[in-house]
Amino acid sequence: MKDIIQQEQEFTIDSIPEPSDIGNVIYSLMVNPNLSSINYFNDFKESGISPELIGDGDNQEIGLIEIEESGTNMAISTHAFHHHLQYDPQKASEILISRAARKMLCMGTKPVAISAFLYHINFADPNGQYIASGAKAGLENAAEKFNLKISDKKIRFDHFTGHGPVPPTLIVSMVGVVKDKNKLTTHAFKEKGSNIFLMGRSVDDIGSSEYLEFFHGIADSPLPDFSIDEELKIQQALLELHEMNLVRSASPVGKGGLFFTLLRAAIPNGLGFDITTDAETRMDSFLFGEAMGRILLEVDPKKEDDFVDFMTDRKYPFFTLGHITKGEIRIDDKSLGYIDKMTPAV
Repeated sequence: MKDIIQQEQEFTIDSIPEPSDIGNVIYSLMVNPNLSSINYFNDFKESGISPELIGDGDNQEIGLIEIEESGTNMAISTHAFHHHLQYDPQKASEILISRAARKMLCMGTKPVAISAFLYHINFADPNGQYIASGAKAGLENAAEKFNLKISDKKIRFDHFTGHGPVPPTLIVSMVGVVKDKNKLTTHAFKEKGSNIFLMGRSVDDIGSSEYLEFFHGIADSPLPDFSIDEELKIQQALLELHEMNLVRSASPVGKGGLFFTLLRAAIPNGLGFDITTDAETRMDSFLFGEAMGRILLEVDPKKEDDFVDFMTDRKYPFFTLGHITKGEIRIDDKSLGYIDKMTPAV
């Protein structure tokens, strides 16, 4: 463990060379099954796979349930995390719950409760108590910050080692309330010409990213940049934007970073995007880093002034990315082709 911790402490983004060909990075990452825009393997569908099913509609990863007796609609999602749980269980737990809440809020649903299950804790390992207590502290702190009720929390201890080493894993299920299912804000881009904004701070960070692990082959790196207080501010801003009806679509920046979040938003309606990267941030970090507290927003051009005024008045960080295209994908005035090229052949 000391060797791994030392390696993580020594890791810096400067040790990773910036790629000269972003297109090569993108097409290399496209074969990574963990990136949900092309992930066919985690779906229990009986229907055949087709390009039209990629992204699986607007409510990806969120289940909507209508309770017939009351007419109430509930949203349910499940999230798992194992990175660094054995080294920084509190921060890892706070990141997982923040991700789950951000996903709910992007849709316009209000998260209200969570249950948490901690798996693969070695019963004989003294470090198990450290993991369990840290995860508990992170769970309770995040629940308090986001005003969530904890419905259940359990630990599953591993008594046998015959299956080989399995990293500790935290699984969180979150329940949210849907006020009006007809007013949900979905992740899919809606219309060519809409403006695209990134809400949150851009930082030079690629820690624990799919890009770092899959493209560069580095599995041990620090947790992504995260501040639970900054996360709370951004999520509060998102709530207000929904109330003011200022966003057409919203997506949390997740696995694969900003580029794959853009791709997941573009694929359902066959649209593209033309964006400009932040000159003050490394391009690979900007496009593929998985730092927390960032949300991709689509805004109607007619409401752009109201959106900018809102963000500026409240001093929320945001960045103007570009606009939605009919299907072409452009980054810094360089064309990467069209959205159908980003769809794997069936």
